[in-house]
Amino acid sequence: MTHAAPVRRRPAVAAAVVLLAASTTLANRVLPGWAYPLCGLVAALLLVLLARWAGCTWRDLGLRGFRRPALVGLAGAGLVAVLFGIALAVPALRTVYQDGRVGDPDFGQLLWLTCGRILFGTVLIEEVAFRGVLPALFGADDDHWRWRPILLAATLFGLWHALPALAIGRNAAVHAVFGSTPAVVLQVLAMAAAGAVGIVLHWWRHVGRGVLASVIVHFTTNAGGLTLVVLVR
Repeated sequence: MTHAAPVRRRPAVAAAVVLLAASTTLANRVLPGWAYPLCGLVAALLLVLLARWAGCTWRDLGLRGFRRPALVGLAGAGLVAVLFGIALAVPALRTVYQDGRVGDPDFGQLLWLTCGRILFGTVLIEEVAFRGVLPALFGADDDHWRWRPILLAATLFGLWHALPALAIGRNAAVHAVFGSTPAVVLQVLAMAAAGAVGIVLHWWRHVGRGVLASVIVHFTTNAGGLTLVVLVR
């Protein structure tokens, strides 16, 4: 692995954090809904350019290679599908699919939500940032599992979910378990859970030797979950 140049690594990390903070604020509080995926796409591109400026190679960023990441990602997608099937088959678990944040989208709106907002506004930016750019800047290595850069990136991934976590209580399963929990505590728990998910997603990226693997798993989880929420109603 060719690590980012030490002289440029720290300012690159600082700039990446500022860019991500601005991106999530714009996407969740300022921009109209149609601009959400555009914001994620632009932020992802800027992060890659920033990492390249800092000396990261395409391999460091997990953006080199296709076959292995795709196969590993598809294997992960299959596992996610099995887990979804189990949740559907067990009546006690179906509350997972009762989510007040979703509304009642028609087919066109569902296509926009999954292939527009989720793919470009959520999955692309998050995987490029938290499984590609930040781990590379922190010193991650595809050949060896290094906890420090992975945990640092996962921690920032949890913080990235601070605003989305405000609405987590609208999920029926979450409300059933944590209904009396103060909103701030629930938000912190949701951010911690997101950080743990970040470690799992990095494992897929690590095994697949590329961000495409975690992109496929992440997209299958989010888009598949949303689709099931709509269909199960």
